[in-house]
Amino acid sequence: MSTREEIEALIDATATGDRSAFAALYGHTSAKLFGVVLRILKSDTETEEAVQEIYLKIWRNADRYRAGGYSPMTWLITIARNHAIDKLRARRATGAGLSEAEEIADVTPGPEALAMASSDRARIVNCFGQLPLDRAEAVRRAYLQGETYAELAARFEVPLNTMRTWLRRSLLKLKECLSE
Repeated sequence: MSTREEIEALIDATATGDRSAFAALYGHTSAKLFGVVLRILKSDTETEEAVQEIYLKIWRNADRYRAGGYSPMTWLITIARNHAIDKLRARRATGAGLSEAEEIADVTPGPEALAMASSDRARIVNCFGQLPLDRAEAVRRAYLQGETYAELAARFEVPLNTMRTWLRRSLLKLKECLSE
């Protein structure tokens, strides 16, 4: 596992066009980003394609990362999550669904998914457990399943601004809990 400083240095070097730093950044972070995207898209093939597109975005936008703000992994995961959600929404908009073969594919987690789920899982579950059930469900639906604020507001029968407040406050509580 790389430290925050190491990943920041790799992003900085990538911003200058250093291909070896970019390759190292990919090596240190691709498994995590693959897992984030796979959770949203639920298709290995689509996830592999999306991860390639995500690293192109990272290559082109590495100069936009600012050290001292969010952690570099948060920045990378945000890019990955947003890209995956955009692909998911585009799939929904075009009505493109899974092929019959994908619908019957084996959904058991592979070794990469099992490795990623190990140590952080217990902390995350504990922190989610500290949120009210409806807030935790709203966060899961927004950030793991790609539902929009409007969809969530309708689902939970609350005004749109209330849903935004729920999500913002819930994320702040999760961040606080995970940083303890």
